[in-house]
Amino acid sequence: MPLPPLIEIVPLDKSVRAEIAVPGSKSITNRALILAALGEGETTLRGALWSEDTQVMVECLQELGFMVNVEADLQEACNRTITVYGRGGLVPPGGTEERPLELFVGNAGTAARFLAALVCLGTGVYRLHGVPRMHERPQAALLQALRELGYRVDSPNDRLPVLIFGTGPGAATCRVSIEESSQFASALLLCAEAGRWQVEVMGQSAEESPYVAMTAKLIKAFPAAGGTFQVEPDASSASYFWAAAFLLSSSEPLAARVHAPASVVSVRAGPASDWQVDAAFPRFLPLPATISRRTDLGDSIMTAIVLAPFAKQAVRFTDLGRLRVQECERVAALRTELTRCGAKVIEEGDTLTVFPSQLHGAEIETYGDHRMAMCFAILGLKVAGIRVNNASCVKKTFPSFYQKLAAPPPAGLGARILDAKSGRTLTGAELFAE
Repeated sequence: MPLPPLIEIVPLDKSVRAEIAVPGSKSITNRALILAALGEGETTLRGALWSEDTQVMVECLQELGFMVNVEADLQEACNRTITVYGRGGLVPPGGTEERPLELFVGNAGTAARFLAALVCLGTGVYRLHGVPRMHERPQAALLQALRELGYRVDSPNDRLPVLIFGTGPGAATCRVSIEESSQFASALLLCAEAGRWQVEVMGQSAEESPYVAMTAKLIKAFPAAGGTFQVEPDASSASYFWAAAFLLSSSEPLAARVHAPASVVSVRAGPASDWQVDAAFPRFLPLPATISRRTDLGDSIMTAIVLAPFAKQAVRFTDLGRLRVQECERVAALRTELTRCGAKVIEEGDTLTVFPSQLHGAEIETYGDHRMAMCFAILGLKVAGIRVNNASCVKKTFPSFYQKLAAPPPAGLGARILDAKSGRTLTGAELFAE
């Protein structure tokens, strides 16, 4: 039975001791898939995330003609062991202008951007397209950089759908702005060695961009000649359980520790490297007076924003512009839904100021955004009456999220999740989003 479209989270009324396993990093998995495809020979990715976004990437690589094998991970339902047979920098040919090779990227920003650079290294014509929201998301800086490198890129509005005419590697130089998305630079850097490209990254804090830094570190560490690569757990996914620990600590302490499957780290906080900016999330609890999307946190800043009504002082969240052009217009969405729950929130430019507030239950619109669903589901562990609409959108990055909330401790938090229409408690496979 599929997950109902509207669910209700029942607040926890007692302390919980739990160790929550979170699946692999989406950002690392999709970068690693591109590097493995461009590498020499056979590369096995262990602990790779298996969700809508990474499935899209795997399916597109297979559609291109790469051999990619996927096997179950016995330790984590949302992970897979993925083996990619690289072609040493060669990309299989596309189609013709009249009949291009079609690649459907859904609403996966990493797939859309990374594949746009990758197919330039092939020969022939490729057409990238996705869901309507993906066609609204920015691509111009990347497409312009590809044109600077000498490739023909046809799009009437510099967004998807786009026709890309691959002509293979060619020594060239480009500049790319990361003002709207750091994924533009990452796409180019992942393919730069195979393409013999020189890439200059432009934009505010370009040298400090955490996701560009992740890409550079991953390229350096990746086994380009084949081998095995371990994908570490996703810090953004971990943030929801760190947030749960914070929310419930106002009564009795909740020891909710997030860990990697088979990890021996005592705190079991997931990421072992410094690659993921959101691994810093626990350092921002309790919340300080100001948090920046540019310098402090990545996607997990959304989790912090939902916690802010429980802070001891007003909290300013700055530099939020990129949130407006992601899976939904996240700045407006967060303000709207927190206000619906009774919070006082002021939006000024790309800053949200959230004041200490007494919250109440509400039906939350997720706008089809996985992070909206997960943030407000965590809020429901503390606030009675939180109902989450289009709950299954978490499949984008964390299909087993609700199972983790509901599983008995120590593997889960032991929360009750209801079908909001019937009031029936959901269990087991019903809570898996697909």
